[in-house]
Amino acid sequence: MPDPRWDAEVPSDHGPPARPAEHRADPSGGALVVVTATEADWEEYRDVRLRALAESPAAFGSTLQRERGFDDGVWRERAASGRTLLARLRGAPVGLVTTIEEEGRPEERQIVSMWVDPAVRGSGVGRALVMAALGTVRAQRVRRATLFVADGNEAAARFYERLGFTSTGERQPLPSGGRGEERYAIDV
Repeated sequence: MPDPRWDAEVPSDHGPPARPAEHRADPSGGALVVVTATEADWEEYRDVRLRALAESPAAFGSTLQRERGFDDGVWRERAASGRTLLARLRGAPVGLVTTIEEEGRPEERQIVSMWVDPAVRGSGVGRALVMAALGTVRAQRVRRATLFVADGNEAAARFYERLGFTSTGERQPLPSGGRGEERYAIDV
């Protein structure tokens, strides 16, 4: 089965939403904003994505080297897809998450490419990104959202469980090799 992750190809059968969403979910008083990326955000998206790949190379099904080679058109297309959310804390980009439709799973959306800058982990940015992604999934009128957690990443498993995700028991090899990963799901 081909890996349906965002890190592979961007499906072109789903266009961007009619209007970008903005989600405010910051317990510190509005310093955090989560927005749907648009083509105008392509450089910010590119920079955050490359930071994510450099900081957490084993977490993604792609590599820093591969994505550094993308031309501006690829970054523009990805940002314009309407599937990526960017977190900005006091105006600075600090995280991202993407939702995709997996082949053969039209009633689900998968949360992929989740990353939060290590300097702000534990501050609510991750929760805000996931909650905004779940809002995006609900708006698409599908029944559940899924994601994968790499073996040994107990902190991520606990984080998603606190948000209501449960293990499905489904496993697959991690796209970057080495260990495996387990699917978690939540009804939306």
